[in-house]
Amino acid sequence: MEANATVSTRIPQGKNSHATQEALTRAVSGQSLTNFPAIFVGFAAKGIPESEIKPRENVFTFNAWKALGRVVRRGEHGVKVTTFIDCKTKETDSDTGERKSFRRPWTTTVFHISQTEAIKGGGL
Repeated sequence: MEANATVSTRIPQGKNSHATQEALTRAVSGQSLTNFPAIFVGFAAKGIPESEIKPRENVFTFNAWKALGRVVRRGEHGVKVTTFIDCKTKETDSDTGERKSFRRPWTTTVFHISQTEAIKGGGL
């Protein structure tokens, strides 16, 4: 099984392509490293060697894998991680006129490349 994925700019078009592209962008460009220990422990418990676990290279969310032309195999279980997402309130800032924003925690699941397979005609 391929142990290292490189992020491709080729994104499948069609239904939900914007959502999958956004998921991939967030996964690759994330600034926080706080989930790395949970990712290493979670996948090591699944029998994946630590040397093959490379967050932001071969560990992504379901939608990010879809954007890369891969799909998570049926029955696979990933590792739950907590991230923070940007949200906007209904209130507007009196100085700028823009809606106020805040960050809130969000739980998601990530999968290793060994838990995925290429979509017919897809990428990696």
